[in-house]
Amino acid sequence: MAIRKIVKYPDPILKEKAKPVTKFNERLHKLLDDMAETMYDAKGVGLAAPQVGIPKRVIVVDDGNGLIEVVNPELVDMKGEQLSPPEGCLSIPGLLGVVRRAYQLRVKGQDRYGRPFEMEAEDYLARIFQHEVDHLNGILFIDIAERVFRPEEEEEVEA
Repeated sequence: MAIRKIVKYPDPILKEKAKPVTKFNERLHKLLDDMAETMYDAKGVGLAAPQVGIPKRVIVVDDGNGLIEVVNPELVDMKGEQLSPPEGCLSIPGLLGVVRRAYQLRVKGQDRYGRPFEMEAEDYLARIFQHEVDHLNGILFIDIAERVFRPEEEEEVEA
């Protein structure tokens, strides 16, 4: 495993739509392992492959209850609404945003071996999944936030 460099805004890869994974092999396994190590090292709760410079549909998340890896994730059955907590991003350090998200959803995709994967998520975990899948579609939280601010100032900034 290795810690990879996290791509920072405004790098154009962050605005690209990631491509589906078709090969479930050792390269994918290494990417997933490296992404998890990178996320934990950066004290993050989620990481999408484009954030480490790989335009593939791969995410890792951990809301404190253990690592979840999803390849080619899709969000379905989205219900409810939540506005807090504010979101941050490892690719956009120093800013937070108030983003309207679904409260509950199902995540469908594949595991690292290509087997079908499905789970339900709500509250904070649902927020993390939505944030990471947005990355795969070239959407950053600053693009959809109702308000963007610096945490130390709590004052709005232009993003």
